[in-house]
Amino acid sequence: MLIFMMVNLVFLNSCFKEDADELNGDQSPMGEVGVTVSSSSMEIAGASNIEAVVTNLKDGISTYSASATITNPVLKNLVANFPGVEVNGDVVSITNMKIQQTKEGIKSMSGNNMGVLVKYDSKVGDTYPIEGSSNVRTVVSKTGVDDYPYGFYLIKTIQVEQTNIGLKSSGITKYTYIANHKFGMVGVKVDFDDGTSVTFPIYTGAEN
Repeated sequence: MLIFMMVNLVFLNSCFKEDADELNGDQSPMGEVGVTVSSSSMEIAGASNIEAVVTNLKDGISTYSASATITNPVLKNLVANFPGVEVNGDVVSITNMKIQQTKEGIKSMSGNNMGVLVKYDSKVGDTYPIEGSSNVRTVVSKTGVDDYPYGFYLIKTIQVEQTNIGLKSSGITKYTYIANHKFGMVGVKVDFDDGTSVTFPIYTGAEN
């Protein structure tokens, strides 16, 4: 599930920067062909067997193939509406997901809500425009302290929030992208309209 959120996952704001929708910096090793991305081996909120692999890298844009087993009807309904996603029973898959990853950050290049997901040097309050929308992603946390559990480590994170405007009927109200300058995207938190939430960890087979 979280793999699809990374993909889908214009505005008037005093924090806007002219280059807020551009991603610069050297190519990240995390975007190289053959690099794998996965989540916890345990089922989380009705999602399991979450994995993706980079199948192509051209002009700085990585193409991923991804799949997951999803039994949660809210999550399944959400990803079923993403462009390019195929659903076969409880198995969902996509073969042409495009992401730009540099040592500066991560940007979604296909699907709904294209735009920068995170820039590691951003400050709290900075925003990134979402293509084709008046909505933005907003940096809500950057503690600079090793306090986020990641495998056997505690790491520093930057957290970027995206309110689910326009899709209230999906049952999801907000996404929070959790990232680290060395390990890239390390988690996606999903807030549901019943007040509950769940965080999907993300592990990538390479690092900056």
